[in-house]
Amino acid sequence: MMAKSVSGFRHHALIRIWRPAGMQEGEAEMPLVEISNLKVAFSGIEVLHGVDLAIEKGEAVGLVGESGCGKSVTWLAALGLLPGKASVSGSVRLGSDQLIGASRTKLESIRGGRIAMIFQDPSSSLNPVIRAGRQIAEAVELHRGLTGRAARNEAVRLMEMVGIPDAVRRFDNFPHEFSGGQNQRLMIAMALAGNPDLLIADEPTTALDATIQAQILDLLISIREETGMAIVFISHDLGAVSQICERVCVMYAGNIVEKCPTESLFRSPHHPYTRGLFDAIPRIDAGRDRLVPIPGTVPQPGRMPGGCAFAPRCGHASELCHNKVPPLVAVDDDRATACFHPLSDGATASKPNLMQAQQGVAWA
Repeated sequence: MMAKSVSGFRHHALIRIWRPAGMQEGEAEMPLVEISNLKVAFSGIEVLHGVDLAIEKGEAVGLVGESGCGKSVTWLAALGLLPGKASVSGSVRLGSDQLIGASRTKLESIRGGRIAMIFQDPSSSLNPVIRAGRQIAEAVELHRGLTGRAARNEAVRLMEMVGIPDAVRRFDNFPHEFSGGQNQRLMIAMALAGNPDLLIADEPTTALDATIQAQILDLLISIREETGMAIVFISHDLGAVSQICERVCVMYAGNIVEKCPTESLFRSPHHPYTRGLFDAIPRIDAGRDRLVPIPGTVPQPGRMPGGCAFAPRCGHASELCHNKVPPLVAVDDDRATACFHPLSDGATASKPNLMQAQQGVAWA
């Protein structure tokens, strides 16, 4: 694994894929989580249109796209956290367990235990009138069966693990007595209380300033290396995704439109939407006064175009694109793209650079 320090943050040029003890490289194994043809509708209006996604044990996968593309809904549906008006179909398997249609008791045993989720705004997830350490201890009691002093000691250990200073004393502080970054660390500690196999990080750094974002990303990388858990990292920030993920799935309008290894995506994005995401990021070497935004907006649920959902915003769209939905098909051995006219290397005028994305300074 290659890494270098930039402002105290480890920038990983190549992130090691963790494998269980005894498992050799190339050895086939059942995915940790396998999502197949997942569809979600609200009041009869479909918002997810058949998502297929597999998460391997120990890997980190980024899920990127504009707001409203279905990133968070995918995992809320998988965990049974959508409101009652939502209609969910398809398959979500955690090992041999089917989560779609599972009982409330079974889902409650899985949530926080085998799969944990952290959200972008810890202030809305932490109870303001319960001491912070006690909230972590409750999660330990629920998922690990520890009680009393043992639960408290484990909560303190988790607080220390995520970098809360003087954890023994601060166990009894309330959430408002911590900074925003420390509250996010408390949420991570709570998520780790059940020793999950998969951690879903939903925009965990959006509300934090740049230096705290770097610390949180570094913390997630360190915890993954130490525990071997898998991570799904949901974000708008392609630079952050490049730091933590070895594979990326790009979502648009309720579908995955491109998925491949992170380095391949940054070297040569094939879907025009992915190319548009890169082009909308500032470049200090571009010599232009304005950014290049993607024209238009994500189509509203219930008002989807007849063919490719991205066709009205795409400069490469043909008549075929406006009349037929492109399937997600393999472009090469490690990439799949849902596009009738995928971009080639030569069509990519300014290729994004992985290391510069990690440093958050420019595209080359």
